[in-house]
Amino acid sequence: MPINLVVAVTDGDWFETLRRQPELAEVNFWAPSAASFRALRPGELFLFKLHAPRNFIVGGGIFAHANALPCSLAWEAFGVANGAGSAAEMRARIAKYRRAGPGDRSDFAIGCRILTQPFFFEEPDWIPVPASWSPNIVKFKTYTTGEAEGAALWDEVNDRLARQVAAGMPGVAEPGARYGGPQLIRPRLGQGAFRVLVTDLYKRRCAVTQERTLPALEAAHIRPYGEGGAHEAPNGLLLRRDIHSLFDAGYVTVTPALRFEVSGRIREEFENGRHYYALHGRRIEAPREAGQRPDAGALAWHNEERFRG
Repeated sequence: MPINLVVAVTDGDWFETLRRQPELAEVNFWAPSAASFRALRPGELFLFKLHAPRNFIVGGGIFAHANALPCSLAWEAFGVANGAGSAAEMRARIAKYRRAGPGDRSDFAIGCRILTQPFFFEEPDWIPVPASWSPNIVKFKTYTTGEAEGAALWDEVNDRLARQVAAGMPGVAEPGARYGGPQLIRPRLGQGAFRVLVTDLYKRRCAVTQERTLPALEAAHIRPYGEGGAHEAPNGLLLRRDIHSLFDAGYVTVTPALRFEVSGRIREEFENGRHYYALHGRRIEAPREAGQRPDAGALAWHNEERFRG
């Protein structure tokens, strides 16, 4: 099956900021507007080129997910992986592109294209854009390996990565840094991508309360990453911030049958918790697709190893 590749025009400051941080596991290639992005499937290649007259592809990554977020939450999720040194710097750059007035204090909604396993080429390895690239393109162009230009582009990216692996360059000398023949490549999600993906899978509502005030919601790991859990959808729950804290501390849990349970320790230790006990026994709202629902094994681990029931 042919694989798509997107070549997108990058902000030069974004590129220069990120190329100096080769150990990043993920980056957010953001757009100043919240327009939807459907050009790629997860696992296809997203490449970025510099503004004209430097018409070269200078790096890329594995496309994982796209959505729209307020810029403040994008900063919380990705930090410097947004290609800016601070939240204020990022917002100023967005405001410039949106031509916002000096008094505009909006939390701008931006388009986020989340890339994992990012790579940045050294200047001698920059790839000239394909012949069909038009100077009128200001956002991106899609190629496919089912056609000559797309297949050649795939091979050129592989060639550059092979050189970097051979040179032992940081950030690429690892399994999967070379992709072989055209194929979908499983994105290895980082913390930021995990947060955004879980937020969308739960339709931006707390799994327990259905609260939908986005800044109050957090993506919780059922089994912590540091204890063998993965940054993957089946290991995630979208929870209101206070419930997330209680979940991590073991005062509440979700059973493998997807029921919310509250420990009696809240009442014993804090002489409080009426609001939480009112939720006891409630069935959580989970994604419908089997591969995205909470993993029963991870939930059993939390019940047995973390819950103070």
